[in-house]
Amino acid sequence: MSTLNLEETKVPAGTTPKAPMRERLAAIGVSSTLHIVLLVAGIAMVFPFLWMIATSLKGLPQLLQDPLSFWPDPWTWSNFADAWNAVPFAQAYLNSIYIAVLSILGTLVTASMAGYAFARIKFRGSKSIFVVFLATQMIPSQVTLVPFYLLMSKMGWIDSHLALIVPAMMVNPFAVFLMRQFVLALPKELEEAAVIDGASRWRIFWSVILPNLKPGLGVLVIITALSVWNSFLFPLVLLNSPELYTVPLLLASFTSQFGSVNYGLVMAASSIATIPILIAFVIGQRRILNSMAASGLGGK
Repeated sequence: MSTLNLEETKVPAGTTPKAPMRERLAAIGVSSTLHIVLLVAGIAMVFPFLWMIATSLKGLPQLLQDPLSFWPDPWTWSNFADAWNAVPFAQAYLNSIYIAVLSILGTLVTASMAGYAFARIKFRGSKSIFVVFLATQMIPSQVTLVPFYLLMSKMGWIDSHLALIVPAMMVNPFAVFLMRQFVLALPKELEEAAVIDGASRWRIFWSVILPNLKPGLGVLVIITALSVWNSFLFPLVLLNSPELYTVPLLLASFTSQFGSVNYGLVMAASSIATIPILIAFVIGQRRILNSMAASGLGGK
């Protein structure tokens, strides 16, 4: 027994007992370097946001100082109230919220149904149609802006929120692709058991598939909300009346009015427009990353 233990503990030829220690030190060095690089990159990305918050709390005299200081002195909280009252932010918030809610609800219904159809229902040309449908993501939205405007004009939806809500509800290739990937990741045995019980295709979708898509639907809610809330180009082209403006559009008009006068008010208005959606992203970022990774496991 002792002979066997001695043989097992012999150091292999060409190595030294210090090798494991060197490897651990090398791994610690690589890990530390990576963390430092990520920390510096994170600070570089967060710094503009911190500067916006700090500037929003500065008074006009401090903004005219040379050189500029980072910390507000004194802290001017009234910038937020002045920015909120300078333009109809409340109406813009209401417009953005209800446009986002309706767009999200429509996208959840259409994307989940289309994703299930492309994943489970076999019909002639289904793969080709899906590839063409997904290829539309490669077309920049600026290219389709003029045809889209002409179409909305013929439908009488110019200067109306319908031009923003209905297309977002009906057509979202990325949402369909995401739901298809989640459906592919579900085991087919669930549907086979439902078929044996006599369930129809609609029953299978509503009672079996949809409840198991909750993680994907949650991710889709966050992604769609971010996209609709931050949309600027199409509202800029389609909306003319100030009472119909969304938050990004109102912020642009606010900047054009007060940008050369008081950057404190401009940054306060930017904070009002940015902070709510930033909070939503921070809350849902882990769900987005985990679900996006999981959605590709069953893709074929």
